[in-house]
Amino acid sequence: MNPFPASRLARRMEILKASDIREILKVTQRPEVISFAGGLPAPEFFPARDLGSLTKELLEQEGPKALQYSTTEGHPPLREQIASRLNAHWGTNHTPDEILVTSGSQQGLDLIGKLFLDEGDTVLCESPTYLGAISAWSIFKPTWVEVPTDEEGMDIEALEERLDRCPNAKLVYAIPNFQNPSGRTWSLERRRRFMETVQRRGIPVVEDNPYGELRFEGESLPALKAFDKSGLVIGLGTFSKIFCPGLRLAWLAAEQPFYEKLVILKQGADLHTSTLHQMQMSRYMELHDLDEDVAKIVPVYQERRKAMVEALEADLPPGVRFTRPEGGLFLWLELPERLSARTLLQACLERNVAFVPGGAFFPNGGHENTLRLNYSNMPVERIQEGVRRLTQTIQSLL
Repeated sequence: MNPFPASRLARRMEILKASDIREILKVTQRPEVISFAGGLPAPEFFPARDLGSLTKELLEQEGPKALQYSTTEGHPPLREQIASRLNAHWGTNHTPDEILVTSGSQQGLDLIGKLFLDEGDTVLCESPTYLGAISAWSIFKPTWVEVPTDEEGMDIEALEERLDRCPNAKLVYAIPNFQNPSGRTWSLERRRRFMETVQRRGIPVVEDNPYGELRFEGESLPALKAFDKSGLVIGLGTFSKIFCPGLRLAWLAAEQPFYEKLVILKQGADLHTSTLHQMQMSRYMELHDLDEDVAKIVPVYQERRKAMVEALEADLPPGVRFTRPEGGLFLWLELPERLSARTLLQACLERNVAFVPGGAFFPNGGHENTLRLNYSNMPVERIQEGVRRLTQTIQSLL
């Protein structure tokens, strides 16, 4: 059978390619593979039994409502609960009317791209940045401008220089807490200076915060939104990393006029996020303390991060550097420039170890000597064995 002619497809399909992470995860389904690839939460913390019992009760009591169409903005009690959590944890002052429940944070990124981006528009981002944002927005053919980062976050002098060159930039995208992929966290002073810069220039900011509650060390810092005096910051959050990803429950937090337009865009995407899943989440938070649940996850992830860091410190050859995150799910590793992480991955897959090559996290390419490692989904013993195989492979290739 002849393939469907490419000329019949939209021209935008020419620039799309499969996600590196999703393709690698297909390989990691094999049980013998030690995977540091996906950002997968530990499944032993998924509240399957509690969800099962409350869902039975929910359907018996409110079945017709839970299985019916709902409003685009989201289940009102859940929006109230989300706003309350944001204000308590991050120093914000959101109202429920500023919360839009989405089908995963990826949908939030897609809606934001539709709202702001035309072909050629400039998006500034950390270098490296989240692969999911690159995937969501590349279809709009923006111009990506990468801003260097260090251990305190985005380099403000470099940001100012790039904004001078791109005064009509549409967006700045940032992950200030335990960044994906680097694991870095912005300092308080860097957050203040960043917000002073974008407010002076009137540039909207997308603040993505999926990992912020998973802090192992130090004190929580206020969100960028806490310094926002002009309604420029659109926040993204999710229950995927602190509850369970399979429900696909996340949210956008935005002020007018952004909020109203994002609601209209969601109406054209999926009408609304699953009513049943929203009511399940809301009922769970009524019956259980989600903060206590997170407090049980954090020390386990801390132990796994410690195991990975200690194993890397013990066995990595000279010239290889890596980050030591204070929380979240990832750390970042930089190899000598002569060694490609894609070459390393092929050799590691032969030893049943997987990770994500770092080049995919740079929208303008390059940096093929980097890689991202995840530590949340494997027990300590598997982490230690996987790092041993990884470091031995690095040594052999060097």
